[in-house]
Amino acid sequence: MAAFTGVSVEFSFSFGRFRLLPGQHILLEDEKPVHLGSRALGILTMLVEHAGELVSRDELTSRVWPDTAVEESSLRVHIAGLRRALGDGQAGKRYVANIPGRGYRFVAPVAVSEETGPAPPKIPTAAPTHNLPASLTRMIGREDVTRTLSVWLPRRRFITIVGPAGIGKTTVALAVANRMTATYQDGIRFVDLGHVTDPSRLPRLMAFVFGLETQSGHRTHELIAFLRNKKMLFVFDSCERVVESVAAFAVDLLKSAPGLNILVTCREPLCAEGECVRRLTPLKVPPVSRKLTATEALAFPAVQLFVERATECSDAFELTNVDAPIVADICRKLDGIALAIELAAARVDAFGLRELAKLLNDRFRLLMRGRRTAVRRHQTLSAALDWSYEVLPECERLILRRLAVFDSYFTLESAIRVATDSKIAELDVVNALANLVTKSLVAADIGGDTVHYRLLETTRVYARGKLAESDDLEQAAQRHAENHQNILERAGLAPSGMPLMRVR
Repeated sequence: MAAFTGVSVEFSFSFGRFRLLPGQHILLEDEKPVHLGSRALGILTMLVEHAGELVSRDELTSRVWPDTAVEESSLRVHIAGLRRALGDGQAGKRYVANIPGRGYRFVAPVAVSEETGPAPPKIPTAAPTHNLPASLTRMIGREDVTRTLSVWLPRRRFITIVGPAGIGKTTVALAVANRMTATYQDGIRFVDLGHVTDPSRLPRLMAFVFGLETQSGHRTHELIAFLRNKKMLFVFDSCERVVESVAAFAVDLLKSAPGLNILVTCREPLCAEGECVRRLTPLKVPPVSRKLTATEALAFPAVQLFVERATECSDAFELTNVDAPIVADICRKLDGIALAIELAAARVDAFGLRELAKLLNDRFRLLMRGRRTAVRRHQTLSAALDWSYEVLPECERLILRRLAVFDSYFTLESAIRVATDSKIAELDVVNALANLVTKSLVAADIGGDTVHYRLLETTRVYARGKLAESDDLEQAAQRHAENHQNILERAGLAPSGMPLMRVR
């Protein structure tokens, strides 16, 4: 396609579901404005004007940063944001191709037309009625649950999103809240409770959110009086360390203020009156297949997330048919846990796909580096699991460590055999296992005649590390071996009474 320079407002460019109006600095997707920064929009305009042609890095930076010296990393960041906004790489759609060492090329077909219709809609500029933090990344694979919760919320009033560390609970809660800003005439308030350990601070923190007086002694009933006739949504995020207090506080608010709705994220249900629990499942991963193509792999949200995050860190990354099974295997190893996938994808630039897949056998050393700007509990996978582990009673910590000797599924009977000793009774194991399931640290498959349990692989590696640090590893491994021998003997696959080698 020939280059278009000095494009006037009379022309627009169409590609896929998008329409670009350079003269008005607007990008539309299905005729709805796309929120895109001015520099990313400038990059897109130049690439589209020269669709099919190589545009060098120097040409792009001189267009977008005139008379300013910028690092190449700044261009890469804006290219990554542009690709996110376009959905580049999803369902096989490609828009911007990187030509390593040279520049970029807009590869999608572009149609040019004269603009004679009415002016496009303008992005609203009214002051927000919420304090929701802006998301800098695109949500992937959670559209269905977001839509469902948006329908449930006004009717059920009190919903808790539950799931293990790093699965994306906050991402979903914010997406639901953003969909519903027009529903609540008095607005939406987001309250991060991840840093709160003293339950008595809750009313004062809420008062601060509303700009009310925060002097010592501010009580719940004064806050309720303020909220009694409001139509609002509260999002209480990361409630793990103040579960009981949040449960009581939420019930008090809902009983006294009929216009309030509450959305909670937590690694366990609050077990409160009127609460509706929605467990968040891992992102879907492809089944094992050596013939998996890139297009087939990108139909799965876990792979989409990996590819998008890898592209952000290395604009040379592109998923090929050869690499698709490797990425799918990485996502399966990480159980479809969003945070783990993001952290792994961020290391592609350092190791490449094949080496990364090998190194994932040592997941926690590999996944130590995360975003410096994330909250501490989300900066690394280890920190995310520390957040859950540290609040467990000592008995549950001990039993979780011992359960880490299982490489895969196990039964309640096997858990009792491995975790019970002179200090831990059978009933302790039964109760602790139930609590660990509730707290999203153990997964339960209740679909068959016998219930099977397992630790997500990331949790198992973490707990196995804690077990290795303790003085309990040898004894737990010995009981695990004895349990296996017992299972084989009962199945007739090993002679009864066969001596068992001591585990060291």
